[in-house]
Amino acid sequence: MARKILLKFPDFEAEVELLEKDHPELCEAIRSALPLEAAIDVWKEEIYFEIPVQMKPRKPTTRTTAGDVSYWPDGPALCVFFGRSQPVGPVETFGVIRRGLENFRRLKAGDRVRVIES
Repeated sequence: MARKILLKFPDFEAEVELLEKDHPELCEAIRSALPLEAAIDVWKEEIYFEIPVQMKPRKPTTRTTAGDVSYWPDGPALCVFFGRSQPVGPVETFGVIRRGLENFRRLKAGDRVRVIES
């Protein structure tokens, strides 16, 4: 069974299924940084927030799909893609949100998120 982390916003929660088989080092680094809390930023159809993880991506990509949860090393930040926008630079996608993406459209810059193990 896949491990998960939880993104808790003021009025909803989103469960992230970790892709540990493909990204074991990154998933472990992110889990080790939990719990954490941050203010989000919004860019096109993506939210992102700074996280205390410094890693060089092992499988960087510039293509994402809605539901992808990625690490952006230039932030360093955790990014959630909820629409058709693409990352501004290479990211490593380490998780996926299977349902509830429509809730992300309500978020505004400055909203708070708490990230914990699920």
